[in-house]
This record gives sequence, C-alpha cells and structure tokens, in this order.
Amino acid sequence: MLKVLLRIFAGLPLPLIHGLGTVAGWIIYFSRESFGRRTRKNLNTAKLADSEHAYRRLANKNIGETGKGLLETFAIWFRPLNSVLRLVKDCQGWEHVEAALAKKDGIIFLTPHLGCYEITSLYYAARHPISVLYRPPRKGWLEPLIEQGRNRGLVKLAPTNLSGIRTLLRALKQGEAVGILPDQVPEPEEGEWANFFGQPAYTMTLVGKLAKSTQATVLLAFGERLSWGRGYIIHIEPLGADPTPQNINDGIERLVRKCPEQYLWSYGRFKRP
Repeated sequence: MLKVLLRIFAGLPLPLIHGLGTVAGWIIYFSRESFGRRTRKNLNTAKLADSEHAYRRLANKNIGETGKGLLETFAIWFRPLNSVLRLVKDCQGWEHVEAALAKKDGIIFLTPHLGCYEITSLYYAARHPISVLYRPPRKGWLEPLIEQGRNRGLVKLAPTNLSGIRTLLRALKQGEAVGILPDQVPEPEEGEWANFFGQPAYTMTLVGKLAKSTQATVLLAFGERLSWGRGYIIHIEPLGADPTPQNINDGIERLVRKCPEQYLWSYGRFKRP
C-alpha cells in the first residue's frame, strides 16, 4: 500500500512536489527542535554570511531546500527511470568522465549531501555501471524502499561493511565507477580529523585507500536543484589533488560554496563518531 501511495505521489509535477517540500521543511523546523538547532549551529560555524540579514536569508532558504530534498527523494525513487532522466536539464563537466573512462582505471564519484544527490548516480547509470556505497537504514521498513529506488539502471548497491568495500574494489579494478557520500561521518577507526569550513570534522579515509589500490580517478559531483521545479543540472569536476581527508573536505567546501542553501546543514557533520 505504501509503495502504491509513493508511486502516486511521484507522479505529481515536480514544481508541486518542491512546493510541498518547502512547507514540509518549515513544519520539521518548528516541530523538531534538534533540526533547527543543528541547522543554525552549522550555518554559524561555516560563516558563509557576512551579516545577520544574509545569515537569516540563507537559513530560511536552506529550510525550504531541505524539505524539497526530502520529498523529491521519493519522486526520484518511484518515477519511471526515463521520466527521472528527463529532469536533468544539463550536465556540466562530462568531459572529465570521458577522460577517466579512457584511462580504464575506474572512477570514484564523491557526491556530498548537496542538492539532489539521488539523481547523480542514476544519470551516470543510464550509460555505465556504478556501485554505490550506502549505509543501511536503522528502520527496517525503509530498506526495501531504498533498494527499489536506487537499484535501477546499471546501479549496484554496496552496504557499508567488508562485503560492500570488496564490491567497490572489484568494480574499480574492472574499470567501473563507484559512488560515495564523502561527508558522511565514518565509524571509529575509519576516519581522520580534517578541517571543514574551518572546524574539525571526522572524515573517511576509505577514498584514499581505494584510489591508492586502483589508481582510480576521483571526481566530485552534485545535482543542482533548479528553482520552481524546473529540474536539475549535474556538475562534475576533478578533485584536483590526492584524496586525503583534508583535500576531500576542501573539494566539498568548494562545491558547497556554489549552492550553500542546498547543502544539508541539518546533518551532524561535526559530531564525534
């Protein structure tokens, strides 16, 4: 029954879904104290606004964008794949993908919690295979929804355990791509402290280990959410440095500064593992 309702919801026009998402963002903000407190704290920590007025404007935009991101996830998961791909209006930087594919050493896509991070892997997987690392949800009922929503095209899911890491390594050695959320706080002993917007953030070391083992190309990618439900633009660029935790955070920060209102500031990026 739930899947039927989600398919009906996914069929709504994207402008309506984003409008409902904006309302949902504000409902969450007023109903969950931790959501609002963490959003305000992280935005203050990042120091992206040069005045109180600019800070409030950015915070207000971010609340709406966070709600859009929540509801659009179900639209991305439960629309027909061809319909989802039509939402992508442009892809800037695809030449970096072609150059990496020509090397045949594999690609590591780093897609932070910025914009629509569900659409990037599906866009790539319409053309080439990609194994995506994901953390299984704590709530069991979400697992089949995630699997159905993400296991489309040439996507293969790899859980955050030893088996999943082996899946990523095998894919890279075959010259394929893998996708990782690089700003997800790793488990103890699986990361290092590195600065992110001037503050220490526990950051995964997995990317560097995979790159060292395979000589894979590391690319940054995110799906920019266009206003008024007009769709998305995918941005791809090289990391441009060795994938150390600090260089990864610097790369993510570079992306976030392009669309700071679309970053998931409500996530506990600066927490201890």
